[in-house]
Amino acid sequence: MSSFLAPYLPSSAGWLAYWQLFVAGAAVFNSIQNLLTLKLTRKLYNNVPATSVTALQARTFAVWTLTSAVIRGYAAYNINNKIIYDIALLSYLIAFGHFFSELLIFRTAKLFPGVISPVIVSTTSLVWMFTQYDFYVRG
Repeated sequence: MSSFLAPYLPSSAGWLAYWQLFVAGAAVFNSIQNLLTLKLTRKLYNNVPATSVTALQARTFAVWTLTSAVIRGYAAYNINNKIIYDIALLSYLIAFGHFFSELLIFRTAKLFPGVISPVIVSTTSLVWMFTQYDFYVRG
């Protein structure tokens, strides 16, 4: 890492904290775009008429995503704190449940690049955090 960025990056061992920071940054971008346009939100909920994805829904999704970004940002810098780790893990479980229910139960989305990304991120993060729990949360 560059010496310029080093003081601003998480200082824990392993890569999970960096992943949390990356995902938090991506979520901030996603929140902003949800506030500005419906374009990417409509790509996510791609199995319903475009008019079904409203500005209100996009703004609500933006707030939910920004909340997730805050949780994951805190987890990046406090990855060894059991409470914060647990909350971050649960935030991925909620995301996983949401996207899979939209795919399999409500059928508002079909497997397409717009949906594959959050499915991969939530699944990867859940598995990574679950399998590395003892490494990061000691005791």
